[in-house]
Amino acid sequence: MESKHSGLGIAAFVISLVAGIAIFAAIVVAGVMEASRPGGLDENSPEAVLLGLVLIALLFMDVVALGLGIAGLFQRERRKIFAILGTVFSGLTILGTVFLIVLGNMMA
Repeated sequence: MESKHSGLGIAAFVISLVAGIAIFAAIVVAGVMEASRPGGLDENSPEAVLLGLVLIALLFMDVVALGLGIAGLFQRERRKIFAILGTVFSGLTILGTVFLIVLGNMMA
């Protein structure tokens, strides 16, 4: 009998893809908002605060995906491909986003 895919791994994979795409879109929106205003975006404006909260929520989603992916790796007698992909995608998205935040703060 063939083993089934890990449900936790599938969840991690889907959540990591959705969160990764949404984080990319949020960063693009932030760049457009920054470039479209003379003098840049005021960091205390409601739009900037909302964008920051959305980014934090999406990063939290990615951390959840990372946890689900790691849990999926430890399931016995289940295929682990989606758990591996979910773990890798969410880990890379978290590291890339943190890198961009640190880089942005260093340039300011």
